[in-house]
Amino acid sequence: MDSTANPISVLLVDDHTLFRSGIRSLLQRHAEFAVVGEAADGVEGIKRAQQTKPDVVLLDLNMPGMSGVETLQLMRQDCPDAAILMLTVSEDADDLGAALKAGASGYLIKNIDADYLIRAIRRAAAGETVVAEAMTGKLVAQLQAGTQREEPASDLDKLTPREKEIIACLARGESNKTIARTLDLAESTVKIHVQNVLKKLKLSSRVQAAVYAVEQRMTR
Repeated sequence: MDSTANPISVLLVDDHTLFRSGIRSLLQRHAEFAVVGEAADGVEGIKRAQQTKPDVVLLDLNMPGMSGVETLQLMRQDCPDAAILMLTVSEDADDLGAALKAGASGYLIKNIDADYLIRAIRRAAAGETVVAEAMTGKLVAQLQAGTQREEPASDLDKLTPREKEIIACLARGESNKTIARTLDLAESTVKIHVQNVLKKLKLSSRVQAAVYAVEQRMTR
């Protein structure tokens, strides 16, 4: 199969022109990617996302005007199927938590190497959650130390036993393919279960579902 037939479309949203140029040049060296737009701030980023409907958005956290998290929340409404990766210099655990709870598909630090970024975009496009290794421990620590969110029991009661298995897998960061192998299901069936979980719990992304499952101690 020709990997260039359906390239992964990528939107770059960052206020540093040189940084965007570097990422664009990197992705243009790989035929599997197509950079479909750029924006220097959140407002323009949302507009470009509406126009291009990208598979993956690389979004800076700290930009003038609208913040990355605010941009993410609005972009998630317009492009629910896009994988939105925060690409930032911030290694603050609160920033990480805020981004993931707002619906980010992942959180990457700008000092990662080029190969790691390429792999991260591929994984995000495939529906996986991608968190920089340097941030994983901080995420776990924050969730363990944070105040437990009180959810009505009825929310959990809405899930079938199989859906509870699915959300536990999401909490472990497993991709649909891995979940399918673990539970001996077709990957298409897993996708349907994930959509049902998000709808029943009124969540907008699998990352939010994973955070919810960890907070509700559903990881086992």
